[in-house]
Amino acid sequence: MIGIRAATMDDADAVTACVHAAYRHYVPRLGCRPGPMDDDYRAAIAAHDVFVAVADDVVAGVLVLVAEPHACLLDNVAVDPSMQGRGIGRRLLAWAEQWARERGYAAIRLYTHERMTENQALYARLGYATYRHRTENGLARVYMCKRLDSSGP
Repeated sequence: MIGIRAATMDDADAVTACVHAAYRHYVPRLGCRPGPMDDDYRAAIAAHDVFVAVADDVVAGVLVLVAEPHACLLDNVAVDPSMQGRGIGRRLLAWAEQWARERGYAAIRLYTHERMTENQALYARLGYATYRHRTENGLARVYMCKRLDSSGP
């Protein structure tokens, strides 16, 4: 059974470990650590809406949402590689969209590294459209957005 709940400070180390495990394989491809590997998850839990997917009492996935004025930012979604293939990532993405809708957002946006092409393909299949390419903090990013209703942000 996989459940999703709000993360607590007690989860911070497990959240960090999950994110590191999920992103570690990108380091050789990018030539650097992906940004989420350097985030402070204690600070994220304190400042944002962070959720964990729990399977067998273990943090299997992480979702970080940031409330912004015109759209919800899906700041990070990560699934521990040992738990991949169980639909956890899709469940977390669906959770994010429902969370955003419940708070009145018309759109949810995200960004990913341009070399994380499999992520871009997944997001596109789920209805996200690319709207910008930009280099920030030395990282080549692809920005994507999904409309949650027809009223606009």
